[in-house]
Amino acid sequence: MDISIIVPLYNEEESLSTLFEWIEKVMKAHNFTYEVIFVNDGSTDRSWEVIEALHQNSSNVRGLKFRKNYGKSPGLYCGFAASKGDVVITMDADLQDSPDEIPELYRMIKEEKFDLVSGWKKKRYDSTFTKNLPSKLYNATARKLTGLKLHDMNCGLKAYRSDVIKNIEVFGEMHRYIPFLAKNAGFTRIGEKVVEHRKREFGESKFGWSRFVNGYLDLMTLLFLSKFGKKPMHFFGLYGSLMFMLGSISVVLVGLNKLSSIIAHVKAPLVTDNPFFYLAILAMILGTQLFLAGFLGEIIGRNSSERNNYKIEKEI
Repeated sequence: MDISIIVPLYNEEESLSTLFEWIEKVMKAHNFTYEVIFVNDGSTDRSWEVIEALHQNSSNVRGLKFRKNYGKSPGLYCGFAASKGDVVITMDADLQDSPDEIPELYRMIKEEKFDLVSGWKKKRYDSTFTKNLPSKLYNATARKLTGLKLHDMNCGLKAYRSDVIKNIEVFGEMHRYIPFLAKNAGFTRIGEKVVEHRKREFGESKFGWSRFVNGYLDLMTLLFLSKFGKKPMHFFGLYGSLMFMLGSISVVLVGLNKLSSIIAHVKAPLVTDNPFFYLAILAMILGTQLFLAGFLGEIIGRNSSERNNYKIEKEI
């Protein structure tokens, strides 16, 4: 199969039929063999009924229905696992991503041998203050910290070689940083393509201001995991040991100061009256806790058997 198109969605019943008709038109025009996997992320409207109707009319339509709303990353994770195409395309369901971009994305993967091609919505039709400016700040920060020179890392329209999506794990809300996940997995041929951004035709955005705070925190998590995910003791153990040593040295200095006063027969305040003593003890305690955190991290690891266990109610 040439292409798998994965469409995660939440309450997008108005746009699904139009989106599939558009995709179908593009696929037939280029003679692609394809599948469209709609991942219904716990929608409360008629989205699943629309997907079932589309499946009745076309065997190219597949669907996954979550029992509840998990988020975009779980939708992509399950869509990736179910995909069969040589090239995998992800796009949003709100008609702001154009299916007309698919042939060129496919060509860049197959002919230019990119591992991943990320869309760049150079001209946007979103609100300047609530989306455009925060998005520019977010992308500038992401470029600086990840080393990936992408203008729009969080663009939903992306293309992947199939072995890329089979070798990365998209969890939590890490869909924002899939290019970085791919880079960490050893897929370094990452490209970018300017794509059309269209105005939303139905409903409203499902993402609020919290996505910017969550995006920053997720980036910090990824940067930490990319360096210390497999070796947490190298971080916690190092800084824990340093803090414990500083605390120990400080306690010794406080004790020597008290001892010298006794030897010199000079009346000095009690050790416990010295605030430096409590700071030294605190440093030793924190150092011990950091060291133990690293030790436990080595034992437990960051992998959990339940990390990506999502309840799928129906599958077609």
